[in-house]
Amino acid sequence: MSGADITYGEVSDRGTAIARVVFLACALVTVLTTFGIVLVLITGSIPFFREVSIVEFFTSTEWSPIIRPRSYGILPLLWGTMLIVVGSALVALPVGTLTAIYLSEYANRRLRRVLKPTLEILAGIPTIVYGFFAISFITPQIQRVFPETGTFNALSGAIVVGVMIIPMVSSLSEDAMSAVPDDLRNAGYGLGATKFEVSTRIVLPAAVSGILASYVLAISRAIGETMAVTLAAGMQPNITFNPLEEIQTMTAYMVEVGTGDVSVGSIGYQSLFAVGLTLFVMTLAMNLLSQYIRGRYREVYD
Repeated sequence: MSGADITYGEVSDRGTAIARVVFLACALVTVLTTFGIVLVLITGSIPFFREVSIVEFFTSTEWSPIIRPRSYGILPLLWGTMLIVVGSALVALPVGTLTAIYLSEYANRRLRRVLKPTLEILAGIPTIVYGFFAISFITPQIQRVFPETGTFNALSGAIVVGVMIIPMVSSLSEDAMSAVPDDLRNAGYGLGATKFEVSTRIVLPAAVSGILASYVLAISRAIGETMAVTLAAGMQPNITFNPLEEIQTMTAYMVEVGTGDVSVGSIGYQSLFAVGLTLFVMTLAMNLLSQYIRGRYREVYD
């Protein structure tokens, strides 16, 4: 068959086949990368758990895998991580939700075009910049109120991480609220409801799946935050209810090991994979929970 005999349909079919192969390759890269990460974490953790009991790992309250006397209880790191997560959630969830309500229900179109992109700029700021902001501004403000506060403390880390994840909560929640049909709003107004009542009793419940999903994703982001909490909260494994004390998160410990002089193959180096695997499982569970919530409470509008 000559080149002139090739029809447009054949060219179109070839283009479709090539595009399908390219898209499949991109999808496989993503999947294989995920499996590769899991494989590296598991194979790196196996030597650690041969030396350290998994029961000790998850129940001991002392964490010192590098400095003698060595101990391998991850609870102080888990506690520090959850302290940051809870504190940041107390900051980001209410502020982000109220911001989303304002953008969706109260702000006019011109103001929304300015405010939403401006708010999302926060998500593009490097996390290490947030860390410097925490130790140079947030911590001094805390020390004015509580003079006994040290340079590194959990409260400063929680506040700065909360500020970081506000755009995620507000943007995703605003998108969910904007997707609610205007017919529901108009029905509320027709029954005599005020704008506040329509926003909180009609729009908010109707968009609950997207809002809850944004909460879970934001919390997942807070769990995995690294540089900001490393600079703001410190590197002292500590189980404490006092947010003014120094703590260490799992990500901060991974930074400490990754930048330290720990020899490859040592128990301290192997603990890096065990902590990383624990962190991966936590974030994976949060992402799966987000998908479940989105599907379970999703509203479908015709």
